[in-house]
Amino acid sequence: MPKFDWRSMRLRKHADFQRVYQASRRYSSASMTYFFRLRDSAEPAAPGNPGSAPRIGFTTGRVLGGAVVRNRIRRRMREAVRLHADELPQRADVVLHPRKIVLDMNFTLLEKEVSRVFAAIAAAGARS
Repeated sequence: MPKFDWRSMRLRKHADFQRVYQASRRYSSASMTYFFRLRDSAEPAAPGNPGSAPRIGFTTGRVLGGAVVRNRIRRRMREAVRLHADELPQRADVVLHPRKIVLDMNFTLLEKEVSRVFAAIAAAGARS
């Protein structure tokens, strides 16, 4: 498995999130809602990110709980994504909206869910 550098694979800017939302539609799984888009090769790469690496962003709203709860959800999601990031297409931008169930979910189940989501994204990328 290649070394995962989370900093270079993050969606950071509001404009990047908005591009994903506008170019995609909402998809749902048991524990999260997700959006994705595939960048075209003419699009410039972000600083510190080779143009072909996938980028992932999370959104956790206040409806999920206080800051401690939201941070714990993000930490669990980051680790699950880190373990399965190599399953994403190279030019994918993905935004994940976890649900509160992620907090109490068995981590193995969360990993499988992330893997299923990434497999669906890869299948959609292969079709286009």
